[in-house]
Amino acid sequence: MIKAKDIMTKEVVTLTPATEITKAAKLLLEKGFNAMPVVGEGGRLVGILCQSDLISQQEALPVPSYFTILDSFIPLTSLKRMEREVQKIAATTVEQAMTLEPVTVGPDTGIEEIAALMVDKGFHTLPVMEDGKLVGIVGKEDILCTLVAAS
Repeated sequence: MIKAKDIMTKEVVTLTPATEITKAAKLLLEKGFNAMPVVGEGGRLVGILCQSDLISQQEALPVPSYFTILDSFIPLTSLKRMEREVQKIAATTVEQAMTLEPVTVGPDTGIEEIAALMVDKGFHTLPVMEDGKLVGIVGKEDILCTLVAAS
């Protein structure tokens, strides 16, 4: 069975939380990446910046739904979620726009499980972690290349 370690890119280009959002966007475009891991102190994975995180900056601020009881407004959406959306729209650094706690896979994760995560959850890129360290990254292109090579 083909595993993440067989198809992953081992030389991972990463961002830091302090990277300017415009620089990160240029890197994503220049390199042709859908996403880039964000690493903090000691090389610890702290998030992932996806093209969709950058596109969300162009969204209008969603107006939360609410209902009233006894002249009180009760929001139907989490205020914390609303705050995060505002932060993403106004982001100037990667830290403000990145997706926290990204889904990761291990080097021995099978290609079928990786493909299922990508299809079912809509992920384009998955960091590969081993013993708490970023050791690679797998993208949809890696899966497609493997499928084409096998046929």
